[in-house]
Amino acid sequence: MKDVQRKSEPEAPGLVRLERNPAGQLVVHLPGSEAPVVDAGAARCFPWSMPDQYVSLRNADGKELVLLRSLDELDPASRKILDEELQGKVFNPVITRVVEFKHEFGVTNVTAETDRGTVTFQIRSRDDVRVLSDRRALLRDADGNSYELSDLDALDPASRKHLQQYF
Repeated sequence: MKDVQRKSEPEAPGLVRLERNPAGQLVVHLPGSEAPVVDAGAARCFPWSMPDQYVSLRNADGKELVLLRSLDELDPASRKILDEELQGKVFNPVITRVVEFKHEFGVTNVTAETDRGTVTFQIRSRDDVRVLSDRRALLRDADGNSYELSDLDALDPASRKHLQQYF
């Protein structure tokens, strides 16, 4: 299998193409390679801080085929397939509303609505909240599960009030 040489400049859009075969496997078509790579995988290098940048496409043995510096390097159909592939890699429900926020015995109990349903979890300290920007954070519960706050400003005023203390 021929390795793709990395360039110092971002590649032109559309050079790498993705599809699914009838078995549902990810198929990668690399520039300059006649045979596609079947049963490939994808992984974000920085899933929290740069989710749309630096995505590694790998063969079935885990060897990197190409590093996409940006998902914009893909045509729309390939990007849709990659988004679907990456969706199941990290389970991090996005908080859409805080229903209840209660401090008891040094632990914060949070009930929140997410894009995956209503959840109740505990935050034990400020270390459980990783601020990614002035509006975005990752909350880790006592069991190690992560919940994403993608945009503090998009929440209702009551939800913002509860969470602003971490920003």
